[in-house]
Amino acid sequence: MASLEERLRSARTLARDPRIRVTALEAELRTRYTADTLSALRRRFPKTRFVWLMGADNLIDIARWERWPQIFSGMPVAVLARPSYSLKSLAAKAARRFAKERVPDSAARTLAERRPPAWAFVAGRLNPLSATEIRRARGSKRR
Repeated sequence: MASLEERLRSARTLARDPRIRVTALEAELRTRYTADTLSALRRRFPKTRFVWLMGADNLIDIARWERWPQIFSGMPVAVLARPSYSLKSLAAKAARRFAKERVPDSAARTLAERRPPAWAFVAGRLNPLSATEIRRARGSKRR
């Protein structure tokens, strides 16, 4: 994984919507697990309506994460399609467990207004490059 500074720089470059703020809040909170980070965010910003974004590749493995059901029960989740992971992710343990709470992708824009658990699988234009390949390409351009 890239350094925190590099990931922040990359995220700030991609976050073109003024409603998106890129921070290193996890470092400040000193949380170890995603469930703890999300709980801390809700406590710190009680009036903010969050939606947690994750790639379809993470949906496959999330059932191995610490207190993973708390993530789905704590805030709405948008699962972003990823090449070669999407179909497998929809058959994963977490997708099956929260199947009744899944909203159609056409309603994904309403996730922030929904009470958790609520999640959507968001299909879109897929980039076939892996994060590793993207980092490698960016590194080679700097030389």
